[in-house]
Amino acid sequence: MQTLIELNGLEFYAYHGVSEQEKKVGNTFFVDISMEANIFQAVLSDNIKDTVSYADVYAVVKEEMEIPSNLLEHVAGRIIHSIRQHFPKVKRITVAIAKRNPPFGGAVKNARVILST
Repeated sequence: MQTLIELNGLEFYAYHGVSEQEKKVGNTFFVDISMEANIFQAVLSDNIKDTVSYADVYAVVKEEMEIPSNLLEHVAGRIIHSIRQHFPKVKRITVAIAKRNPPFGGAVKNARVILST
């Protein structure tokens, strides 16, 4: 039995971006995580050890978001790599990262990158 676990709307203030302004001032970012995992044992056991802990996933994402990067693609790739390292039950991952009000010189709600494996 495959199960989809999602964490949506994780909000972080971070310093990702190519411009010096973004690196200095920072911005608000939103992260959505979707993970496919075989956690059937948790259905039977009701034990956190048999699933993927949401709190632990959040901690991994937070740690990666704290490392400044030029590109959201790079951050998303690091998050995927780190989740795979910490949670071997996860088979497929999708990470979406949105940057609020990117500095485009026009009205843009957010810029978003979605990476799936």
